[in-house]
Amino acid sequence: MSSQGRLAVISGPSGSGKTTICRALLEDERVVLSVSATTRKKRPMETEGVDYFFLSPEDFAQRVERGEFLEWAEYNGNRYGTLRSEVGRKLGQGKTVILEIEVQGTRKLRDAGIEASFVFIMPPGLEELERRLRARKTEDEETIQRRLAIASEEMNMAHLYDHVVINRELDRAVRELRIYLGLESGELETQGSGEDD
Repeated sequence: MSSQGRLAVISGPSGSGKTTICRALLEDERVVLSVSATTRKKRPMETEGVDYFFLSPEDFAQRVERGEFLEWAEYNGNRYGTLRSEVGRKLGQGKTVILEIEVQGTRKLRDAGIEASFVFIMPPGLEELERRLRARKTEDEETIQRRLAIASEEMNMAHLYDHVVINRELDRAVRELRIYLGLESGELETQGSGEDD
């Protein structure tokens, strides 16, 4: 195995299933998640250093000034960023490093000429996305409406990515991504036909 790993940038609207898909990829020991830093408040089931590095707005700003982020962006009133040290260490171990980031972060990585596989996780549609967001029971109505508006904008940016996975069925979406990233052999199939295998 090469001493240098592969960087995979994965984005998608809130509720698209990107986090669930990334967690499924992590079952492969060759795959690791780059843990992002955020100024967002910690949710009840999240763990510091596993889900995110939770930073104060002041600490985050100081790290930006010191150039410690590969990319960072503001999303829904909070800042999110990828620590250079975190990514470099894992790539040096020969791992496939997953960056689960917002569309703004992808733009910054592309503009900086970062070499990576860019993948967008697309929900089957806005109606299904709304159903998923409501099923979480973690946000109020105003937040859900704001997330849906942001999702619509993000879905229009899918052209920034090398590959788009439509997450209609989790297992198929995970397999498609595994094949695309070279973690599994097989042919890529589209999920758009609605036909069974």
